[in-house]
Amino acid sequence: MVDTAQTSDQRLIKGALARASIARHAADVASVEGLTGLSIGRLATDLGLSKSGVATLFGSKENLQVAAVQSAREVFIEHVVRPSLKEPGGLPRLRALIDRWFDFISAPVFPGGCFRVATVSEYDSRPGPVRDAIAADQRDWRELLTREIRRAQDQGAAQGRDAAALAFEIEALVSAVNTALQMGESEAAPIARGIIDGLIA
Repeated sequence: MVDTAQTSDQRLIKGALARASIARHAADVASVEGLTGLSIGRLATDLGLSKSGVATLFGSKENLQVAAVQSAREVFIEHVVRPSLKEPGGLPRLRALIDRWFDFISAPVFPGGCFRVATVSEYDSRPGPVRDAIAADQRDWRELLTREIRRAQDQGAAQGRDAAALAFEIEALVSAVNTALQMGESEAAPIARGIIDGLIA
């Protein structure tokens, strides 16, 4: 007798794994060609899958784009945020977040460098679910930086600075480094690190 519940569970797991794998590849492609460059047909060809199979998993190009944003967010959390949370809150954690962010763009996980930097400017004036997903991810990241800056200030660092403004400055500097590195300007990273060290000293 066939266990229909177990069969159904296995199909769900297989579908979830396939969806995650496709979304991860979509994030790689989007980091270079932009989210607008994604297509169900392109990804099906890249991964040796049927177009109908990919379409069944995502339903639309927009859903695929949102899934790519979410996949990129998970990769960033895995490489930058989660390891940094092992450090004590405040200045040690803030430095860990910044150091790992520099590592993330200096030896990029995505072929186009930092996914967030690559897609924010692409969707900053395009309302809809894709922009909402990108904006939510950026907001969460800046709020995390701001929170750790405030803790660092309680410990005596970065005195006399508005924490939210300082988080904005740090994000802008590292984003600029990502662009510079993609353009072959290797000297940008140490310059920005020096500026940031001065800001949080």
